[in-house]
Amino acid sequence: MPDEYIRLLSGFSACDVADGLQNVYGLSDGGYFPNLSERSCKNGKSVVGRAYTVLFAPASDPRPAVNYIDAIPEGSVVTLAYTPELQTTMAPYTYVNNAIFGGLMAGRAQFQGASGTVVFGRVRDVDEFESLHYPVYSYGLGATASKGVVKPVAVGVPLDIVTCAAVPQEPAAGEGAGSCHQRRRTTMRIESGDYIVCDAHGMVRIPTANVDMEKLISYIKSSIEADQLVARDIARGEPAEASKKRYRSALSK
Repeated sequence: MPDEYIRLLSGFSACDVADGLQNVYGLSDGGYFPNLSERSCKNGKSVVGRAYTVLFAPASDPRPAVNYIDAIPEGSVVTLAYTPELQTTMAPYTYVNNAIFGGLMAGRAQFQGASGTVVFGRVRDVDEFESLHYPVYSYGLGATASKGVVKPVAVGVPLDIVTCAAVPQEPAAGEGAGSCHQRRRTTMRIESGDYIVCDAHGMVRIPTANVDMEKLISYIKSSIEADQLVARDIARGEPAEASKKRYRSALSK
């Protein structure tokens, strides 16, 4: 059965969804996962689907490798990530230089009806992604396959993505106000089945278990309408802040 929420979310940008998650559910990160780059796109449209999660671990991991590529559910976003010890908060955000997704896998995923792929690591065969018109997002690019280095060990499991934030700290003696920052290591989780929305801005995840989809989508629609009215006022030369207050104050949360 077609997923109606996928159809509705396809009309929104990643920014629209992030605004909704921030304003309705108080998520300061808006569900946005940083540092991903668009390697191929879907004609400028948003890529939307349910997360089909795949966990990669070192080749030495005692768990056997799993075949994830031949069981992709239709309408899913294939989401690949490493175990935390293979992740880093600094670019290139993983210690693995090998690619874990390429052209052949993209072709197979597309045949099964996947909406796209997100890789918290490296990919290769970008020209094949483009020729297939298959959307792919990743941290980086690689040229070497993953054989003997890492392997997929689990499907449909939570993925913990290591990232960081620059957190303002109280300045030390002799430092100017606001000059002291500390990088804080944080972890963001993607659950199997979460809704994923990607576009040129990157990826936003909707934590499905904690979100009323009807409420979120209704807010996003109202927010877009309000922004259109603000944009109209700005084009007429009216003050932006007054216009935002006029239209955004009416949004229901």
